This record gives sequence, C-alpha cells and structure tokens, in this order.
Amino acid sequence: MALSETRISDYALIGDCMTAALVGRGGSIDWLCWPRFDSGACFAALLGTPDHGRWLMAPVEASQSARRFYRGGSLVLETVFRVGEGEVAVIDFMASNAGNSTVIRLVEGRAGTVAMRMELVLRFDYGAAVPWVSRLEDGHDLVAIAGPDMVVLRCPVASQGEDMRTVSGFEVAAGQRLAFTLSHGPSHLPPPLPPDALAMLAATEREWADWNRINSYSGPHRALVQRSLITLKALTYAPTGGIVAAPTTSLPEQLGGVRNWDYRYCWLRDATLTLFAFMRCSYFEEAAAWRDWLHRSVAGSPDQIQIMYGIAGERRLPEWELPWLPGFQDSAPVRVGNDAAGQLQLDVYGEVMNAMHQARVGGLAGAPASWSLEVNLVEHLEHIWQEPDEGIWETRGGRKLFTFSRAMAWVAVDRAIQSAEAFTLPAPLERWRTLRETMHATICERGFNTEANSFVSVFDGDEYDASLLLLPTMGFLPASDPRIQGTVAAVERHLLVDGFVRRYDTKASGGDGLPPGEGVFLACSFWLAQAYALMGRRAEALALFDRLVGLANDVGLMSEEFDPATGQSVGNFPQAFSHVALITTALALDDTASVEAARPA
Repeated sequence: MALSETRISDYALIGDCMTAALVGRGGSIDWLCWPRFDSGACFAALLGTPDHGRWLMAPVEASQSARRFYRGGSLVLETVFRVGEGEVAVIDFMASNAGNSTVIRLVEGRAGTVAMRMELVLRFDYGAAVPWVSRLEDGHDLVAIAGPDMVVLRCPVASQGEDMRTVSGFEVAAGQRLAFTLSHGPSHLPPPLPPDALAMLAATEREWADWNRINSYSGPHRALVQRSLITLKALTYAPTGGIVAAPTTSLPEQLGGVRNWDYRYCWLRDATLTLFAFMRCSYFEEAAAWRDWLHRSVAGSPDQIQIMYGIAGERRLPEWELPWLPGFQDSAPVRVGNDAAGQLQLDVYGEVMNAMHQARVGGLAGAPASWSLEVNLVEHLEHIWQEPDEGIWETRGGRKLFTFSRAMAWVAVDRAIQSAEAFTLPAPLERWRTLRETMHATICERGFNTEANSFVSVFDGDEYDASLLLLPTMGFLPASDPRIQGTVAAVERHLLVDGFVRRYDTKASGGDGLPPGEGVFLACSFWLAQAYALMGRRAEALALFDRLVGLANDVGLMSEEFDPATGQSVGNFPQAFSHVALITTALALDDTASVEAARPA
C-alpha cells in the first residue's frame, strides 16, 4: 500500500509503555519514537515520505487478502498475508522485558512458500538525520548511529545497502519462522545484546493476559472497554505514570489543513476521566501512578499550573515546525512541541481537584502534602476564576469568558468542599461555600441565554460548544433540569453533523484564530450519548454509542476526530481522550440501565 493511499485508520499500535510505533496494513512501520514519546530519534514516514523513515516487511507480490488482529487481549499484532497458494504471517510487538526498547517482527510461513521483502530506512531527528550504518561482526546485523542514539538491527537473512536503505529479499516456507529485531540504545554504550524473540513473545502475551484478568468490568461492552483500557495502558510512560494524549504529532484534524498539533504530552483535563475509568475497572495501580504523576506535575506555585506537561512533568514544551516534512497527505505544517502549554485554561483546576477527590473516594492513599497543595490551588482560583481564558478547546483567537471554564472552576471549589467534609480536612468551609454559591449563580446568569433556552459557549453570548454537554455529568445541574435539556437541544441544532458532534462552529464570529474546518470530535459525540442516557433517552444513547464504536478501525483503535464528508479518521491516533470517553460512556450506559431496572413498574 502506497503511503499516499494510506489512511490514519490503516494503522495499529504496538508499544512497551516506553515506546510506541504505528504499523500499517501493508506491513510497514511508519512512525516510531525512541525511547520516549518526545525523543527526536524516530521514524517519520507517517508525516512525510518513505525517504524519512520506514521499516517494511511484506510479500513481494501483492497480497490477495490480508487480515490482522491483536492476539488475545494483548498488544501483539498479527498480520496474515495470502499470496497465491502461500500464506505468511508477520507478528509485531514490543517486549517490556527486553532491557532496551525493542521492536520484534516475527515472519512465520503458514502455507506454501512466499517471497518476502524487507526494507529499512533509518532516519533520526524526525526524519532529518541520516545515521552512519555499519555491520557487526556476524555480517548480517547492522548498527546505525546518529548523535546520542543507536539502533541495532538483528537480521536472520542477508541484506545489502541500496539507495541509502537496507534491503533484503528472502523466502519463507510453511513451518519456518524468522525473527527480525530492532533495538535502541545510547550510542556511547555497547550495542544491545541479541533478544530472545520467542521467549519475549511468550512473556509479553503472558503479561497482557495477567493484566486483563484484573479487569472487573463485566458489562455488555466488555470487549470494547478492554481494548480501550489496553490502549490507555500502552499510552502510559511506565517510569512516571504519565499518559500521553496520543503517541503521534501533527496528524491533521482536516486533511490538507493546518490544524496539526503535537499530542505526545499529558493533559490535565484527561485526569479525572482516566482515573475514574481505571478505578471502575479495578486498575488501581495505574490509577495511583497517574494520580502521583498529576500531583508531582502541578506541584509548585499555583499561579504556574499548566494545562499539559511532558511525560515526566516537563514544563517547557516549545512549539516549532519541521519544514522538511510535507505532512500526512500534505497537511502542513508538521509541529513538534505545543504552545498551548502556556495558555490559561481555568477548567484544569476543576480537573485536578476532581481527580484528587475521586482518588480519595476510591481509596487511593494520598501524598502527605496533597491537601495543602489543593488548598493553595483553590485559594488562587478564588482570585482568578472571573478572568478570561483560552478555554478547553485551546483556541488561538484570544481569551474569552468561556462558560465551561467557569463551571469547572465551580467544580474545583465543590470537590474541595466535598473532600474537606468527607475526610475531615482543614479548610475555610464557610468562605468556600459562599464562593461556590456565587460562582454557580454567576454562571447560571451570564452563561445561560434565556432566549435560546441554553447555556452558551461564552458569557453573554449566543454561540455553542460541546463542552456544555458535560454540565450534568460534572454535577453542576441535574440532567432533568430544563436548562440542561435546552442545552442538549441547542447542541443538536447547531453542532450535529450527520449525527455526530463538532467541538464548536469554527466559522462562528470571533473565530478561534485558525482557518475554518475540522472533523467531528469523537469524545464530544460520546458526551452526547452520556447526556442522552442521563436524560432517560436510552434508545438514542445506545444508537449513538453503537455508531461511534463503529468508527473504530478493524483492531479497535479510535482517532481524535472523524470526517463525515470523506469517511476518514482524522487527528492524532490513537487518541486517549476518545478511548476514555468510550469507557466512561459504556459505564454510564450500564449505570443508567441499572437505575432503570431498579425502578418499580
């Protein structure tokens, strides 16, 4: 499959909770970061052309049919190619116990004899740096070095250099198995030792099987929830517990457009829902690691809290462009870093406080200094909650008085009060209660448009955004409140496209500082399904949920957005926010079903 014909949904994810790679349907690994998500040592063909990095493992002749799947409940990907009377499988995975981040590609003959081709194009520094390649003593294995990084290819067949690439033609017969491995290491140390590929395969599948057994969710959507949990686990950086929004950068929100952002960072607004999803499914170790990352990252002066951090809590995430990469399907610019890290987004205070409260309620032991930090955050918020900000959607058109930002500021104060009351924590409760009432009254007065019978995006405005769908789920008002029902109706009128929800109208007056046009945001559509469920519109909730999960690709992965006009997934991939929204919606559907079942006839 030519790269120009490849769709975002054509990729599958493999990873070891240190590294991530995307594998295409045609057997090509086109995006790989070593050894951390923000490392400059990576393949970048997904964002440019095969000249910028690629590792192809596929039959020489076009496959008559190809099917792929994850083996069991794991992140081990198997792609089966059928060529004439022959059949061959390529099994791709990363082993968490390899010592060095290692990609393993097992080529297994299943029937007949199939001619195969391997092509390796190694490029570092986001496709800009051609490494120095030499052979190790055995003659087959290669080592490639560029600056601080080294990659070692362990190759069981003969290969040769060809036009700045390493290529190999070989045959695999039924019953034959060949192991190709690519390991990363620091260039100043000896090359990584040859990995035992088969032993690592068995260990990796065993580890995933053990991890899956922890899941306590047994509802009707268990398979979908489990795959989403596996994806969230894969997007976790194990040493710190940080969870990136996606392992990729600059996959476009509109094909050919400029809305291309780097998502290889950890957003605070993912905190509450991710923590809730892990705890509800009994993954308390992952929940605690994420909570601890959150606590370390926001520690410090409350006025310096950011909306996102690096996987170890790094604060400086400067944004710059890669002009040598044309971008996925000519969607430029390709960006590294994210300037939104410097924005003021008041909703993150609510996310942090809600996450800390949910952790206490869920029984996670808190850090000794946690409460004093939270008190300081609330006291700082008390002085700034009425200031304009950039809002949840990180608009670049200037600060505004976003309704949702102030509602989440209310959540921060509300959860602080709940924690203080439930766990007997020292706090100025009377002052906080007064503040909470003032905030709620102000939001209901200025954030609600009486003529439209709906909450609106900006105070005293007449436009809408999908974050308003979260008002009942956060406890600001019950779903039965006429103002919430009116808001859902307004979202249906103004933001639905083919039954899916846009974040906001990119053509609305005032704009967001960028050219109009993007796909529908999958998390927002899940929020609408949750709102339907809470309002008792269960049939509509289930129908929308089924449509949404139908947008996942053949191995259960979801992108950030979907373009109804082209039928393509768009945005960074796979997207943690989409998978978290899938999990929480499935849980909400189960919870509302239980409530319905408990009601007397």
